[in-house]
Amino acid sequence: MTERNHIQVREEQANRYASREGFQTIFSEHLNELYQLSFLLTRDPAKAERCLVTGLEDCVTGNRAFREWARSWAKRTIIKNAIRELKPRPIHPNSPLPETILPDIDRLWSGPGRHFAMDAVLGVEDFERFVFVLSVLEHYSEHDCGFLLGCSAREIRKARGRALGELMDPSQRDLLQNQPFMQERK
Repeated sequence: MTERNHIQVREEQANRYASREGFQTIFSEHLNELYQLSFLLTRDPAKAERCLVTGLEDCVTGNRAFREWARSWAKRTIIKNAIRELKPRPIHPNSPLPETILPDIDRLWSGPGRHFAMDAVLGVEDFERFVFVLSVLEHYSEHDCGFLLGCSAREIRKARGRALGELMDPSQRDLLQNQPFMQERK
């Protein structure tokens, strides 16, 4: 391989990965969204800021990620920092919603623009809040949530059920108890 070809191959490889500047741009252009994610996870402005800043530092100091995945990688570093900061663990081994499936989650959204109220989300216990934010708001799979939080998919389903139960308005909670759109998993 000639030196010119070698340089060209290295440039092509470098262009596939997000650069320091690329991550800095992501954090600058999406600062509000990334801070909101951090704040929803930590429930504390100082901890949220710490997780955000540490996330930026982690991204620009050598973590290689494909350019197309850089924004997702930035979110994931914030999530991992929040998990390290709070160490959320399940505290409800016997859930009132044992293994429920909520196939029609759209019916659970509240408020204008189909969003959950931030104050309501912040009122949910740490583990359930982490599971809710990761699985519902960020669309992480049960497997990915379990991997990040160090627990089983079953614990993720239970925690998501508890979080959704807390976040529903009372009229929808009655609807859930009457089971028109909820099924027991066998």
